[in-house]
Amino acid sequence: MFLLEPRINEMEIVIDEHAIHLLRRGSFSDDEMRLIVAALKITNDLERIGDIAVNLAERVVSLREMQGANVPEELAPMASAVRAMVSKSLGALIFRNVEMATQVLESDDVVDQYRDRIFEKLLQHMTQEPALVSPGMQFILATRHLERIADHATNIAEDIIFWVRGLDVRHGRGLAVRSDETDQTVPTSAGDSAITENSHPLHSHVTPACETERA
Repeated sequence: MFLLEPRINEMEIVIDEHAIHLLRRGSFSDDEMRLIVAALKITNDLERIGDIAVNLAERVVSLREMQGANVPEELAPMASAVRAMVSKSLGALIFRNVEMATQVLESDDVVDQYRDRIFEKLLQHMTQEPALVSPGMQFILATRHLERIADHATNIAEDIIFWVRGLDVRHGRGLAVRSDETDQTVPTSAGDSAITENSHPLHSHVTPACETERA
């Protein structure tokens, strides 16, 4: 983990320099210009995910040295949900899949709810038993790191929608995605068409509260 992060930084710089070189050539179609802009933003989000992954690894190292560090029961499903968001955002990027990107947007609230519930339980335990304050704070930081990774995955999904459809869906702005507009040249799975469903069935007990409006 710690050895990979500098390599990610180097790749971000290379991609940025390549994008600048392309922009200097000028004269691009709207789709090409959106691709370049989205690529610059996506590489930044990927680099930030790498940074946060290092922070998360540091929490693990710290927790190994602490006694009484009981892992919150919902931390594993939260990590699974975040991992699914990152995987789907990258899949949406590779396949220009707007439906998959939309599923990522819908999953963000699920992660937020995990974070809030874990925080409330940890706070209760730390109040009752001061010895749990140190490991509890490490777990709180870990959930914060996971939530930030989910936010960056959401940013990537928004940039993909901007690139493919020319729609700016940041900050809950209206999102119009219809199945009849799907690029027929892009392979999609059967589940991709149901873009209003929870994108992670393992977390169906968490009520999605997506505020994104759909036309």
